[in-house]
Amino acid sequence: MTLHVTNTLTGERERFEPQDPESVLLYYCGLTVSDFAHLGHARSWVHVDVMHRWLEHGGYDVRHVENFTDVNEKIVARVGEEGLGESEDEVARHFISEVITDMRSLNLRRAEVYPRVSEHVPEIIDLVETLVEKGYAYESNGSVYFDVTEFEEYGKLSNQNVEEMEAQGEEDELEEKRHPADFALWKAGEAHPDDAEPGGQTWDSPWGEGRPGWHIECSAMSTTHLDDTIDVHLGGQDLVFPHHENEIAQSEAATGQQFAKYWMHVRLLETGGEKMSSSLQNYFTVRNAVSEFGGDAIRMFLLSTAYNNRQTYSEETLNEAVERWERLERGYDRAVAATDSPDARTKVEDDALRDAVAETRDEFAAAMDDDFNTREAITALLELVSAVNKHLDSRDEYDYRALRDSVETFEEFGEEVLGFALAGDGEGDVELLDELVELVLDVRERERDAGNYERADDLRDDLEALGVEVQDTDSGAEFRLE
Repeated sequence: MTLHVTNTLTGERERFEPQDPESVLLYYCGLTVSDFAHLGHARSWVHVDVMHRWLEHGGYDVRHVENFTDVNEKIVARVGEEGLGESEDEVARHFISEVITDMRSLNLRRAEVYPRVSEHVPEIIDLVETLVEKGYAYESNGSVYFDVTEFEEYGKLSNQNVEEMEAQGEEDELEEKRHPADFALWKAGEAHPDDAEPGGQTWDSPWGEGRPGWHIECSAMSTTHLDDTIDVHLGGQDLVFPHHENEIAQSEAATGQQFAKYWMHVRLLETGGEKMSSSLQNYFTVRNAVSEFGGDAIRMFLLSTAYNNRQTYSEETLNEAVERWERLERGYDRAVAATDSPDARTKVEDDALRDAVAETRDEFAAAMDDDFNTREAITALLELVSAVNKHLDSRDEYDYRALRDSVETFEEFGEEVLGFALAGDGEGDVELLDELVELVLDVRERERDAGNYERADDLRDDLEALGVEVQDTDSGAEFRLE
């Protein structure tokens, strides 16, 4: 079956045909690094990760680029907070480090590159200059705005009419703009949240000192690391307008080429009837969720609903996902143990299990080719678990070939495509390491209580030399594996 995807740009379900039949150019709008990542972010991460994996499984060379927005007023607003840093760059670096740690805890494939806005300002300025030269943008009081009336197709992604759109940007920008819907490509001066110091980073430009606008960054980074035209542009549903609409306008106005062929959007994770977000303070951080339930259970929760369907977070839905993960893990472990047991025989044949393996493979592939339907793909794997259990519970000697094929199916689809650590992949080693570090910290605390501060400091230094960052807090010592 051929892969079909839902394209936000056309509103249609379309056959997936990249420009190059052997490769896929994929860009995902990453995080503004002003806080810890939560499960709403992880929902997009995990689904994009599985899309990447399935495309690779299909034989494509996937060039996956995901940015970090490290220039933003939300980051500036956190400058000076305890432990975060005294500059916009320091705050951004702190949260980028935390985000990468969270990504690894969820077993995400690494992108080809993770570009940052701060290192692409020259490319951003070049792109803005091109738009000014072509008549799509104009300077006003040291800022530069995109003129939405000059781009005839503006609104084609979000299906809006320019004259009916609400104003974009801050109130104080309205007097500088020709049209309320015009958006900033370059902002004059420094960023001062609520007129408070310190301001954010600024750069020299042909229009004076300033900072990049939000939308221009992704156009510059995408074209720099991929091409003027890419195959897939991914992001959260809340980015359709204005971010992605503006990306299309500025990119296509500058290059004269279609920016992205397929636009795909992950539905937002909801809790209590509202989207999960840092601003609403209704979120569950990735680190806390993984610490409490494990990375595989969180992946199971997030993948149990297809990316473009509504998903609600609750204690009940998360516990159901934990049960599904444990069932899949037990089924795999039983299949492995039985395959490697002396009761697995060459001449024993079970047509029911052999048929179940074939059906699982067909159903899994059909589900993933049906717009990356992870829910149905997981259902197919759990049906194979049932078939394996029935086989093992109903006989004393086992069909070796059928069990071997079952194990390979779990590993190929469960591990390689869905990203579960069925064979462990070091998760048990990590848990053991955590316990050992905690044991050393307990010894260190006893040394401190006994007044042996030099010995306690030596233990801390030894841990940090091994890549364990230790931080003393009011509630005791905390650590992070670097």
